[in-house]
Order: sequence, then structure tokens, then C-alpha cells
Amino acid sequence: MDYFLQILILINIYIIIAISLNLIAGYLGILSIAHAGFYGIGAYVTALMSIHMNFSFFVNLPFAILVACFVGIIIALPSLRIHHDFFVIATFGFQVILFSIFNNWIALTNGPLGISGIDKIQIFGLVIDSSFEYLIFTLIFTVIIYFIAKRIVESPFGRVIKAIREDELFTQSLGKNITKYKIIVFLIGGSFAAIAGTLYAHYFTFIDPSSFTILESIFMISIVVIGGAGRISGSILGAILLVIIPELLRFLGMPTSVAANLRQIIYGALLVLFMMFRPQGLIGEYSFK
Repeated sequence: MDYFLQILILINIYIIIAISLNLIAGYLGILSIAHAGFYGIGAYVTALMSIHMNFSFFVNLPFAILVACFVGIIIALPSLRIHHDFFVIATFGFQVILFSIFNNWIALTNGPLGISGIDKIQIFGLVIDSSFEYLIFTLIFTVIIYFIAKRIVESPFGRVIKAIREDELFTQSLGKNITKYKIIVFLIGGSFAAIAGTLYAHYFTFIDPSSFTILESIFMISIVVIGGAGRISGSILGAILLVIIPELLRFLGMPTSVAANLRQIIYGALLVLFMMFRPQGLIGEYSFK
């Protein structure tokens, strides 16, 4: 039973990540490959504050968001002034930098050995230590993030960012500060990813750099592309499908090493096929062409 509950918890975490990336890639129309880095920032800030300062989840969470916003500004200010493929390359570079920090700054992150002993979440002295309780907790955050994102994209602000996606020059000609809108959306997306990282760290009580690699960023992009970019419900559908499909390999009796490699092959094949034949994804309204 705990196994299935853990899958549902992971689905909730990846729904939050997919929604956050969809705001940037699907609604704003700029593809970022640095999203696993923001996910990792949330997890590492949480781990370090929990281990070294004994802070609770409700203190760790806002600090993780603040650090993600600070790093997001550092990435956004130079990167968002360039366009299309050059922006993708820039975010790829920042993802590599962030992973290198996680993996090589031994004194801070303990490098490849990771950080263990992260505290479980406590609410008014009650410890959330069962998978079912944590599922409810993550579901609450997923619903909150969903409604915040839905409110954003349906607001006048959301109409502007979709206009930037469709025709940046025309939107700028209407007097809109394109760079400001891009930075705001980038920071919102990074903040949501940091929230997912915080939830991940407190649930598993252990993190290491392998969870925040460039392959993880590609997996996140796959969720958005396959589910459907430019539609929040596409993020939900994509997260459910791409978390569940690899788990089915466990029932085929494959060795773990083979299943892990096959999973990457499946993700890559699905991403290529969708980009070739259905770039708008299953239920999306924006295609990466």
C-alpha cells in the first residue's frame, strides 16, 4: 500500500513542477532547461535549514522560495534578453552550474553522498510520518498551486504573457514591458518548483544531486510537451502518465539498471514522437514549432 501512496505523492509533486514549467514554456513560450535546478534549490535549502538550523517546514518553505527567486533573477536578467535557441542554451548552462554546485560543493551539500536526516513535517506538534497523511498534505499544495496558476493565466496578466508568446514585437508595440513580464513569470515558475523541492525533501528525508540533473529537466519538459503546453490540465495529465508508465516496468521483472535506462529511452522516444507528429501534446493549445 505504501508503494502506491508513494507513487501518488510523486504525481502530486510532479504536477506542481509541470504547472510551474508550463507557465514559462507553455504560456510564455520560452523553453527553460534549468527547472530541475530550481527544484534542487528548494530541496537543498530545505535540507540545510532542517539539518543545521532545526527549522520547520513552514520556515524552510518561504526561505526556499526566496533563494529560488534570488537565483531566478540572476538567471533571468541576462538570459531573458536573448531569444529562442540562445535562451535554451543559456538555461542549459545555468542548469549545469547548479548541478555542479550540488555535486561538488562538498562542505555545503555533502556532494554525491547527499544529505540525510531531514526532519518530517510537523503541524502543531503532530508529525506527518505516514504516506497517507503526506499524500493529503501534498494534495492540498497541488490544489493551491493549481488554482493560483489558473487565476494567473485567466487574468489580464495571463492574457499579456500569452500575447508575448504569440507575437512579442506586437505586444511590445502596445507599450508592455516584455522583460518585466518574462522575469515575473520566470520567478513564479521557479518558486513553484522550489515548493515541490521542499515537499520532496521533507518526504524522503534524503536528497542527493542525482535527483536534479539535466535528465530530470528533460523529464519535466517531457511532461509539459506530452501532456499539453499552454493548458494547466495538460500538466496534470502529463505528470500522471509519465510517473505511472515507468513504474509499470517494475512488474515486468526487469533489473533496476535495465529499467532505469529503458525509462530514459521511453521518455526520449515519446518526446521525439510528440514533437514530430503532435507538438501541442495530448490536450495542449501551444506547440513548440
